[in-house]
Amino acid sequence: MNVLITGVSKGLGLTIALTFLKDGHFVFGLSRSRTKTIDTLLEEYPNKFFWTSYDLQNYKMVKSKIFKEFIGNKPIHSFVNNAAIAYDDLITNLSDEALISMYNVNVFTPMIIVKYVIRNMLLHGTHGSIIHISSISAHTGYKGLAMYASTKGALEAFSKNTAREWGEKGIRSNCIVAGFMETEMSSALSNEQRYRIYQRTSLKKPVDVNSVAETVKFIANENSNSITGQNIFVDNGTI
Repeated sequence: MNVLITGVSKGLGLTIALTFLKDGHFVFGLSRSRTKTIDTLLEEYPNKFFWTSYDLQNYKMVKSKIFKEFIGNKPIHSFVNNAAIAYDDLITNLSDEALISMYNVNVFTPMIIVKYVIRNMLLHGTHGSIIHISSISAHTGYKGLAMYASTKGALEAFSKNTAREWGEKGIRSNCIVAGFMETEMSSALSNEQRYRIYQRTSLKKPVDVNSVAETVKFIANENSNSITGQNIFVDNGTI
């Protein structure tokens, strides 16, 4: 299986990439910067892991840079839309520039990638899987996360309608609704903030990144071929 994953240089994206690689799949990874971790993956999986630098702020070069130069004529069986940036602030302090920047990365560019992923799947006759990493913040309120949560809500609506539109061609679309994990995105939170967030869950602890990655892998493969148009919660029982 060929899997296209955004944001593979760190955090959840790196864990997802490793989960697929260890299972023998081919990973086409995108990230803005080339890190030591990327170099390690290229060395350890020289025939399985392929990488290119791409800044998701740039929605205009998706076709040429990702699908013509990087993917070429290879079939994509699964796309994992993982990369995201968080703009956290009170609504009364909202910055239009920061909001637009976040929507470029979290919503607009992923939508355009999905456009060309579907075209790739249709060209190759692939019964493929599209997976968006959403957030529990789109379903339960957190102070300062209204703008970020709105991007994830947009993805969930887009995913459900993608599933309806292309299901008859064997193309599935789902969202993994992840709870709060110990990643770089949540590193700015204080210990007190983390404690309050984790106390809102049934398990009273951060979500296991590996649990999210394994769920992504399951939804990507044919064993889950009856699951589409869904929000799958991996949130330690927050909802």
